[in-house]
Amino acid sequence: MSKYVLAVDQSTQGTKGLLFDASGVLLGRADRAHQQIINDQGWVSHSPLEIQRNTLAVCRDVVEKTGIDRNDIVAFGISNQRETTVAWNRETGESICSAIVWQCARATEICERHGDIAELVRRKTGLNLSPYFPCSKMAWILENVPEARELADAGKLAFGTIDSWLISFLSADHAHRTDYSNASRTQLFNINTLAWDADICAAFGIPMETLPEVCMSDSCFGMTDLGGYLEHPIPIHGVLGDSHGALFGQDCRRPGQVKATYGTGSSVMMNIGEKPRFSENGLVTSLAWGMGGKVEYVFEGNLNYTGAVISWLKKDVGLIETDAEATELAVRANPHDRTYFIPAFSGLGAPYWDSRATGMLTGITRTTGRAEIAKACLDCIAYQITDLTELMGRDAGVKLDALRVDGGPTASEYLMQFQSDMAQVTVQVPDLQELSGMGAAYAAGIAVGLYDPERIYDHIQRRAYAPAMEPARREELYRCWKSAVSRVRTRD
Repeated sequence: MSKYVLAVDQSTQGTKGLLFDASGVLLGRADRAHQQIINDQGWVSHSPLEIQRNTLAVCRDVVEKTGIDRNDIVAFGISNQRETTVAWNRETGESICSAIVWQCARATEICERHGDIAELVRRKTGLNLSPYFPCSKMAWILENVPEARELADAGKLAFGTIDSWLISFLSADHAHRTDYSNASRTQLFNINTLAWDADICAAFGIPMETLPEVCMSDSCFGMTDLGGYLEHPIPIHGVLGDSHGALFGQDCRRPGQVKATYGTGSSVMMNIGEKPRFSENGLVTSLAWGMGGKVEYVFEGNLNYTGAVISWLKKDVGLIETDAEATELAVRANPHDRTYFIPAFSGLGAPYWDSRATGMLTGITRTTGRAEIAKACLDCIAYQITDLTELMGRDAGVKLDALRVDGGPTASEYLMQFQSDMAQVTVQVPDLQELSGMGAAYAAGIAVGLYDPERIYDHIQRRAYAPAMEPARREELYRCWKSAVSRVRTRD
């Protein structure tokens, strides 16, 4: 009998269903986009109910598309957009408001109100105090959604990230659970004691009983029949935040290995082993995962807008019609043009952590045209990633020699070469792009004994880009980028 692993990658822009065979090879993919709800204040929201519906739909779609027997699926994995926060009624399972997306900075004032404990929060959670994380988003919901306070007082409120929202919906016992990777991104989880932190919860007014049980990433989170689609329930076994899933999917399981995910935003991660270390340069420390009874940690830097810059050029500005057109324009742009684009649409993430910064297009001259602007928008992705890899090597005390990358923008050969030139490392691009979902699927397959953890990556091929730019030109370009960033910052 053939055996398969099904996974869902629930990302910022949409939901993917992914099916893998007994050798870990991707057999098929199905996609459903969901609405990006953005109001006139720039608040970014998603519909939790739409995400639920799409999750079931892509699972059914990918099974039907590949034609397999649904009864041969033996495990289910989840990778998810991180930090996006959901609140729901624990008794009815119904969400009480829109999900607050990780990009949304509506809780800025709450973070500023708690500035006196910022260093305490950083030491305990590894994260810089920011509206990016669920802690202040949950506090905002409690302060602004009347039903949230009523449910909390009655002991019926559940808070969670997208993984725990889906686990509660999909599992037969409606379990309220999350994994170590997602918990470590809430800014409420003490990464030293591996428990929810009572002091931080109290400071932000978040009842600890509203938070999920934290489990190993390869635990059994519950049994699911996918809304009645399967005849027999299967275990939910691999749960990872999307960036952690990509780290696992990239086989960065050893200290010092680094990956960058180019999605709507970007996450650059370095595996730092079984002990937490703390950055002095604006990076954060998170848990990579809990696997096989032990946890591992990462340095990480997060960027709000990388791939989303290309979407902005296409959908909002109308400068391009396809993603590939951005690369075509960049290739024929004047290489000596000094236009820079700073994509601070909702502030700057790592390593600046300036939520009040705004975006800027600078360096324009009379000869700057459509191609040069497209080039600046592509280049800003590589510059931002370089900001993080430079600091990561410094904090870890190592010189990076390779950067494993994934995500849609890695299809641009121009961008990948420019990334290699700027970061001064070999950039390795795998021959498949579904690394986040693959990581969750592999964790699930390993947990049920279907996959050999030492052989499961053998089939992955990578193409490499090596630095080719003259050092003096690279230094000048990067210096001008840093100068451009300084102009949009509202604080040192």
